[in-house]
Amino acid sequence: MPMHSEHAAVAAESLEQQLIAWRRYLHRFPELSFNEYKTSQFVAETLREIEGVTVQTGIGKTGVVATISTGEGRTVAIRADMDALPIDEKTGQSYQSKHPGVMHACGHDAHTAILLGAAKMLAEKSASGQFRGTVRLIFQPAEEDTDKEKRSGAQRMIEDGVLEGVDSVIALHVCPWHPVGTIQMNDGYSMANVDVFQGKIRGTGGHGGYPHLGTDPIWMLSSVLQAFYGVTSRRISALETAVASIGEIHTGAASNVIPEEVVVTGTLRTYSKEVREQLSAEIEKAFQVAEAFGGTYSFKVDRGEPALNNHAGVNAVIKHAATELYPTIQIEEDKFGLGGEDFGYMTQEVPGAMFFLGCALPDGIRRDLHTSQFDLDERCMPLGAQILVESAIGLLTKEFIS
Repeated sequence: MPMHSEHAAVAAESLEQQLIAWRRYLHRFPELSFNEYKTSQFVAETLREIEGVTVQTGIGKTGVVATISTGEGRTVAIRADMDALPIDEKTGQSYQSKHPGVMHACGHDAHTAILLGAAKMLAEKSASGQFRGTVRLIFQPAEEDTDKEKRSGAQRMIEDGVLEGVDSVIALHVCPWHPVGTIQMNDGYSMANVDVFQGKIRGTGGHGGYPHLGTDPIWMLSSVLQAFYGVTSRRISALETAVASIGEIHTGAASNVIPEEVVVTGTLRTYSKEVREQLSAEIEKAFQVAEAFGGTYSFKVDRGEPALNNHAGVNAVIKHAATELYPTIQIEEDKFGLGGEDFGYMTQEVPGAMFFLGCALPDGIRRDLHTSQFDLDERCMPLGAQILVESAIGLLTKEFIS
């Protein structure tokens, strides 16, 4: 990709082989959420080799925080997640996971390597007086899962104070539906509120040959499902984003026994806080239908990560940095979808934004996130590192709309 100047992005380009080596090491040794012990050790040891970087470990349980500071000015945070997924890798690459059933199938190995590269470049720029202020590098555990208290890595790190004194926070995510040289950005809500619901329908159960002598929760479920699937099309405005999906239905143990209970679980995805509350209330009303047929119900919702809300002013700084570095970069402006991202907890606390970094390999093969075939074009990593660095410096030196 042509550069704005030959040396503007040379720092990142010269790091490409190092970024690849870091990423492939992390890829070979993936660790699940809140079990990133060796990953954190590797990150901390790598950071301690960089002059001008102070390192803290054990933040948010297994997280690492690095600080590069001139001692005055604003504070900008950059976040990368480190955990892997419980997936058995089938890429066949030479650097394939050595841990059966665990895989970096969401690119967090690349995110971590990119932030290590950004740390090296920022330390060099700080030493040469190219910026004033503080950059806090957040290597976060457990984006993909929660602990026993249902707290994610972002929540645990926030509780440990990583955003105290921070003026803005940025992050990136690799994106397999765009090629290298494309980034995707969006102002405002960009990824979903993620909630998990469980509804139970209870009857008396009974003998399969004598259904009239009891109440049948499976029969009640048929009406509940009619109401359930009508919620998003008839109870929520078509102008709003709302999805309700059932993933599991559990009931029964024998062909001739009508069960006493049906358990239904699923997911609710929304953007706005108001629609999040409305959707939960309307789905509960769908389960109330069981009462009209002589049954009872219970309903609960476990709140997951909030919607990722990208700050327009922070996005503007990122976009300016990207286009100054790479004038031919393609910027796709669109929402990222209804997946979840616990970076949303951070953008709730301070102005922040995430952009998606094109990483598709140029062979036309589809390699989706969270699949056993996921892989990426490693040429995306220097671009990501340089954009993060220049965005952070921009946020330290420029006003953005609050």
